[in-house]
Amino acid sequence: MNERADDVVLTAQPEPEPAAAAEEAKNPLLVALGERVRNLRARRGLTRRAVAQAAEVSERHLANLEYGIGNASILVLQQVAGALQCSLAELVGDVTTISPEWLLIRELLEGRDEADLRRARIALGELLGTAGSDPARGRRIALVGLRGAGKSTLGQMLADDLELPFIELSREIEKFAGCSVREIHDLYGTNAYRRYERRALEETVQIYSEVVIATPGGIVSDPATFNQLLAHCTTVWLQASPEEHMGRVRAQGDTRPMAASKEAMDDLRRILSGRAAFYSKADISVDTTGRSLEQSFHLLRDTVREAIAVH
Repeated sequence: MNERADDVVLTAQPEPEPAAAAEEAKNPLLVALGERVRNLRARRGLTRRAVAQAAEVSERHLANLEYGIGNASILVLQQVAGALQCSLAELVGDVTTISPEWLLIRELLEGRDEADLRRARIALGELLGTAGSDPARGRRIALVGLRGAGKSTLGQMLADDLELPFIELSREIEKFAGCSVREIHDLYGTNAYRRYERRALEETVQIYSEVVIATPGGIVSDPATFNQLLAHCTTVWLQASPEEHMGRVRAQGDTRPMAASKEAMDDLRRILSGRAAFYSKADISVDTTGRSLEQSFHLLRDTVREAIAVH
């Protein structure tokens, strides 16, 4: 399945492990901080080296931080937060301590399972006018998932079958920026890319009341953009095993993962693990693992047709 490159870059570079991490007596606060850093990095699909370079700290220093054996200064944490495009509060801990209302809302939500939290999010979106009120939502189909999921190929086939326009959001992002996705990242950084991504989605939603959209794999990394996608589109997570994702990327002629496949596979698994909880918020999940292109298309078509018939 051919698919246009999105913001996931599979690397073949091994990441250093901190020396004797298992033997260190770890502080629980530092362990929790390290886990947050790792999760934020995986969710954004960034290697440790890329974050270290953006934060202007050594790769070893960042590795120690991630493994809970680095007592980083507040300035270093601020640099790391900037590199991960998140607030220092989100990196260090609990943003819900900033006001009484946050605390009261947190108390209501604390201990709830994912199903309850999902209902609360949808209800809150409807209350605030950010979700559930778009009558065209049922006829805007947005495909989410990692590179290699088949969003471009299956998306075009689905659009043809439903007689709807097909939009690759990456192409719209490039039109806004006047350069390729890779050049946006290289020249302007990830924050600029996320702004272009949100703008492209906003315009697509405004222009099309009926459309099939193939989204970049990292669109779930920005909560505001992903909320917008969930509010205005029927979302479909195209799932596949890490091995199939890798195989499809290689079949597209991308040789970057070939030099050191173990490290590349580990990288892909971390990215998928970091994003799976967000992809799972989609209205529909379609697993293409072990299925041919035709089988995957028929499953996608039948599942989507059944879903939009309800609207």
